[in-house]
Amino acid sequence: MKKQFLTFVIFLAFSIMCFAQQEVFLYPNLTTPTAKEDVLRSVSSPSITVWLPSPEIANGKAVIVCPGGGYGSLVIEREGHRIAREFNKLGIAVFVLKYRLPDKGKNIDQSSWPLQDAQTAIKIVRQRAKEWKVDPGKIGIMGFSAGGHLAATAGTHYNKPAIGNTEGISVRPDFMILIYPVISFRDAFGHSGSRANLLGESLSQEKIDLYSNELHVDKTTPPTFLTHGNNDAVVKVANSLEFYEALTKNNVPVELHIYANGQHGYPQAPPFDEWFGRCTYWLSTIF
Repeated sequence: MKKQFLTFVIFLAFSIMCFAQQEVFLYPNLTTPTAKEDVLRSVSSPSITVWLPSPEIANGKAVIVCPGGGYGSLVIEREGHRIAREFNKLGIAVFVLKYRLPDKGKNIDQSSWPLQDAQTAIKIVRQRAKEWKVDPGKIGIMGFSAGGHLAATAGTHYNKPAIGNTEGISVRPDFMILIYPVISFRDAFGHSGSRANLLGESLSQEKIDLYSNELHVDKTTPPTFLTHGNNDAVVKVANSLEFYEALTKNNVPVELHIYANGQHGYPQAPPFDEWFGRCTYWLSTIF
């Protein structure tokens, strides 16, 4: 009897795990599976990978996670699936976004592709919220580095639709979590590598300003959690400081943690449990 029960428990856990890692493609005509690698160099078929917590601890909160990589790659394991596993332990559903990366071989404007994918992901999660046991009013977006830029763009440009949305489903994230994020493309402190990859080399000031998210904050911008390393040599801490200031001026709830030692990607400091613990505590205070 005990053996049969143990077999059932293992089968149930395996079934839940399989469902939790379901891949949902964003567009029906683009369904080519992406190579299963820790770092992706190209994405031809954007998707969300669904990570659902155990039903016994699910609390209805959901996070769409945008891995970083300078708009030239996606650090999909460390800044995607690893985060999903940790959030799942806390009862939070996660949707890891594989967004399209600009292809320099194509002579067309691709700068809106990542935002289209982020807005489509938010739309799909809201559409299927009941199926995935998610509260449609507690769906946020999280991003690392250039993924933070995408998340911040989704949070500040949601009223500028990049996708068709005849259903009128809100694509505004309910909160933002931005980890050592690229915020700006301006020369003073913006990240030139992400800017070049997303916008190309021929830039207009209008396009630079459009994707400098500190310029697009208003009173409806979602509540935001920010963390950055003061000595980040890749993405200047000014990105988070400027965004924090813009949010504060508009009376948007915001929390900022700056670490004296925190190189880009947080390879050694601060420890994962330190910054992630502060992040999850903040999230518990807003819902």
